[in-house]
Amino acid sequence: MTEAAPLTGGARPAEAALLEQRTGGRRPTPARGGGTAGGPPRRTGTLLGGLLRTARPKQWVKNSLVVAAPAAAGRLFSWPALTELALVFALFTACAAAVYLINDARDADADRAHPTKRCRPVAAGQVPVPVAYAVGGTLAVLAPAAAAWLTTPAVAALLTAYLGMQLAYCVSLKHVLVVDLVVVTTGFLMRAMVGGLALGIPLSRWFLITTGFGALFMVSAKRYSEAVQMAGAAGATRALLTEYTTGYLRFVWQLAAGVAVLGYCLWALEEGGVPHTSVLPWRQLSMVAFILAVLRYAVFADRGTAGEPEEVVLGDRALALIGVAWVAMYGLAVANW
Repeated sequence: MTEAAPLTGGARPAEAALLEQRTGGRRPTPARGGGTAGGPPRRTGTLLGGLLRTARPKQWVKNSLVVAAPAAAGRLFSWPALTELALVFALFTACAAAVYLINDARDADADRAHPTKRCRPVAAGQVPVPVAYAVGGTLAVLAPAAAAWLTTPAVAALLTAYLGMQLAYCVSLKHVLVVDLVVVTTGFLMRAMVGGLALGIPLSRWFLITTGFGALFMVSAKRYSEAVQMAGAAGATRALLTEYTTGYLRFVWQLAAGVAVLGYCLWALEEGGVPHTSVLPWRQLSMVAFILAVLRYAVFADRGTAGEPEEVVLGDRALALIGVAWVAMYGLAVANW
């Protein structure tokens, strides 16, 4: 009596022969990233490289918002201002990196079960969890201390508040409805405010309204896109999305877009009693580019493809060109040319 053929490896000879013919007798290669498909990935690389990846270099473009207030006030192009803003950019980047490191260390176990986050250096084992905590904690202490020593007390206070808010977000606030949207939006607003605080520039009401609601527009559009993409796959992404409805998130990004446009238009139409000598009314004309940019971004939000804001802006040629046109007109308006 002969033993039955094992079930693993294919019990039917025809299927086995077909598989061998397709693969040339080779075994199937493991899933990309190391390990087998569905299993924990195995990342190779240096510890320093893993720490750098965890600090999210692609996200650093968000910190360029530190130049927003100085640019709006026409105080961007001077050597002392540029030096101060470069320092503030570096300090804010260090604070954001601290938050990313601590967040990934806390979420390492959950990230290993996620289809894309499982490849993050901490989840993949390239950066040990204790190392991520240690480096993140060190940056969280040194960055505000350096700000207190090298910049103004207002900048140091804002960086400290940013760290406290973001760490609270990592621990609990990201699980609270609506509050999570407010916290992420406030992080963008703080980036836009810190440059003005560093140079002692008063922040106008229109600047704060446009920046704040513009950030809420992008944040809620991203959440809406995530909710649309995860429909029917509960638990595949952030758990809080299962408590939002797509209708509510659509309402939020539409409301925020409207208020941002209104705030910008009121700024552009307000002369403030200062006569202009420019060839064309660049301040008013910049409304056209700003509104076009919002409408173009809303196309991606409506489709449910508005992921990371920097990827949307840099990945769409039309939106990038509109952005360049807006920057040019805005700059001419500030310079009064």
